[in-house]
Amino acid sequence: MADPQSYRPSPGTIPTDPGVYKFRDRDGRVIYVGKAKNLRARLNNYFQPPSTLHPRTRQMVYTGASVEWTVVASEVEALQLEYTWIKRFDPWFNVMYRDDKTYPMLAVSVRERYPRAFFYRGPKRKGVRYFGPYSHAWAVRETLDLLTRVFPIRTCSNGVFNRHESLGRPCLLGYIDKCAAPCVGRVDEAEYDEIVQGFLGFMSGRTDQLVRGITEQMQEASENLEFEKAARLRDDLGAVKKVMERQTVVLGQDTDADVIAFDTDELEAAVQIFNVRDGRIRAQRGWVVEKTGDEPGASERLEEGQADPTLPTLMQNFLVQYYSDAVERVRLEQEEDRRIEEQKVRRRGVDQESRAQAKPPLPVPREILVETLPEELTEVSELLAELRGGPVDIRVPQRGDKRALMETVHKNAAEALHQHKLKRVGDLTARSQALQDIQEALGMDEAPLRIECTDISHIQGTDVVASLVVFEDGLPKKNDYRRYRIKEAAGDGHSNDVGSIAEVTRRRFKRYNEDKLANPDEVEEEQTFDDEADESTGAKRFAYPPQLFIVDGGKPQVNAAQEIFDELGIVDVQLIGLAKRLEEVWVPDDDEPVILPRNSEGMYLLQQVRDEAHRFAITYHRQQRSKRMRASALDAVPGLGPARRTDLVKHFGSVKKIKEASVEEIQQVKGVGPKLAETIYTHLHQQ
Repeated sequence: MADPQSYRPSPGTIPTDPGVYKFRDRDGRVIYVGKAKNLRARLNNYFQPPSTLHPRTRQMVYTGASVEWTVVASEVEALQLEYTWIKRFDPWFNVMYRDDKTYPMLAVSVRERYPRAFFYRGPKRKGVRYFGPYSHAWAVRETLDLLTRVFPIRTCSNGVFNRHESLGRPCLLGYIDKCAAPCVGRVDEAEYDEIVQGFLGFMSGRTDQLVRGITEQMQEASENLEFEKAARLRDDLGAVKKVMERQTVVLGQDTDADVIAFDTDELEAAVQIFNVRDGRIRAQRGWVVEKTGDEPGASERLEEGQADPTLPTLMQNFLVQYYSDAVERVRLEQEEDRRIEEQKVRRRGVDQESRAQAKPPLPVPREILVETLPEELTEVSELLAELRGGPVDIRVPQRGDKRALMETVHKNAAEALHQHKLKRVGDLTARSQALQDIQEALGMDEAPLRIECTDISHIQGTDVVASLVVFEDGLPKKNDYRRYRIKEAAGDGHSNDVGSIAEVTRRRFKRYNEDKLANPDEVEEEQTFDDEADESTGAKRFAYPPQLFIVDGGKPQVNAAQEIFDELGIVDVQLIGLAKRLEEVWVPDDDEPVILPRNSEGMYLLQQVRDEAHRFAITYHRQQRSKRMRASALDAVPGLGPARRTDLVKHFGSVKKIKEASVEEIQQVKGVGPKLAETIYTHLHQQ
């Protein structure tokens, strides 16, 4: 790898104009493309001391061997040129929102003489029109089954089609009128093409005309006493409406909008987009991508409830890349459709006028609802307006149905990111590789088959609690989870994570030393804790220590835990700290952190363990806070002790219901006499 200082441009040679820059490696390949309002200020950030750079950015500048730039007239041109270069060079270090290969789609092979509709999952190919993606494979098959009643397009493979063409008789679908049977000449090419165009039109969203046409035909057949035909048309209309009902109405019928939301962690980002046309959700797509580390704010540590500072940049990159790709895809599809139409006209040997087709919906809607505004809102809006050929409104919904839909989209993004992590951790091969990665990175004698992790949760030093989660063979072992109410570090009235980590470590490994001295059979039969401040989701003690103990934090937290290890004589457990800021792994008595590759299985497992400890701590903290707030209104009642407060809350269910109760009803609680009941009633109604 090259030293970044060896190819750093001379001072003053970089212009201060807006532009686009490229990093190349030794072989001249473009490894990263970026844009900047001020090229000099932006590029100088890459040549800071390596320790201040994000790990992925650090890897990029050391992989690079040269940097070059192009000055443009405006920031909008910079956005366009950046997108063009990313598509052209496919740089390794850029975020690429590639087509999602996991969602099933409905495909139509429009290039074939007799196009067929079929279920498809995979990369897109030329000569095939795609609809969806759908959330489940059964949704594609159900849609096909319903629509072939109205549009009897063939769904068989080419092999089946050729076999029945040679036999001279149709397949079962042909006999039950769910296929037009072009294989036996039941319809000619022109008639079959009309069926295909109707199918494509319906799937493209042009449904109103179809529903109106079937309704009119049904009424006409009924008036002419053609009851069998009217019944068939009625069933066809029901099938069409059933397909339409599956596309949920979420907004007003005249609403065309895309709703976009992100969910992120320190390493990755998940994005979901819902396409709403005529008020209905027509499609849903999602991606999970690795962050580049080049986004503003990428090196900041996120606190609880704090918005990710990289979101504006991620949103901007997604909007430019997604809609530019969409416009290009529509253009290619239209060219492909024209070529196919010309081929059909030539093949039929007749001079036909081009059929008037409805204009396809624009890939860029009038309204784009986002969770966070893009970094350069004005420039992005101008670019999208140019792609659409009309104004585009990018905004954050504040209330009503649109805000509710945005929350739904965000939940989908969060679930997608969660499932992405679970998929990696849940795979046996990935788990084995993860444990091996951790063993090699930390220089351990054996793989850490048992991992424990602790995390602290509080709000400004109040209700301080800690969690301890356990993973065995890379999977959570929930019956060994522990929860702690912090005593020593919580009394000073402010946050003291270092002291809390020390307390939890002492209590956990003090118990381990006690367990080692106990009879193994007695340990196995033990059902409760001696320390009433400990709570568990299981009944048994820890009979053996972990190979790896993780504390959430950096060097101060690790050193505090190491002091407890030295005090208790713990020498058979590897101790590390995982800092959220840059996902650095800190080892005791080491001035430099251990950096695992961002995309390694080991890093994903450490993240999963840390996130689970954080989730478990947050859950327990909320329970404690809720319990305290629930009883707070009764705390100042004279003569009412903790036991009676608990009995009152259990009896009535909440303080609000106690306040609504009469003196006689309060007296019904065990241990509450007339005088105390009157005191409680008076106190609650004075507030």
